[in-house]
Amino acid sequence: MSGAKEVWFYHLERRTLEQTLPMLLERTLDRDWTAVVEASSEERVRALDAFLWTYAEDSFLPHGALGDGDPHEHPILLMTGPANPAGASVRFCVDGADPLPALQAATTPYERIVVIFDGADEDALARARAQWKAVKEAGVAISYWRQTPEGRWEKKA
Repeated sequence: MSGAKEVWFYHLERRTLEQTLPMLLERTLDRDWTAVVEASSEERVRALDAFLWTYAEDSFLPHGALGDGDPHEHPILLMTGPANPAGASVRFCVDGADPLPALQAATTPYERIVVIFDGADEDALARARAQWKAVKEAGVAISYWRQTPEGRWEKKA
């Protein structure tokens, strides 16, 4: 598989997805990368779309959902499914979205795929463990990030 140079797993324990995702997306844009955020449902895409416009009083993240005009116009594209219509550099898999289809899509390789999962949800933990195992078996570089008690991210594997 050559669909990504590396896959990073982020284990949420002290912050929610809504508290974590904007920071990671800001860092992505700071690198002049573009991103796809893959959610598990259209309803979740709509919720994230509304949230990213209002998550902070003094800023917003430029983004759009698939279907909001030309995908190439959006530095951050929210969607369901494994496609990469604008050739994004980074893919964020949230709410249980599976990174494996994107890894197998060698036509549009990513710099990085980021899997974010909720450590308080047993189903999410089990799914992330299975995804970790599958990514590792695929031979892709893999990292595991966990929050410290202070809320910072620390690479654990």
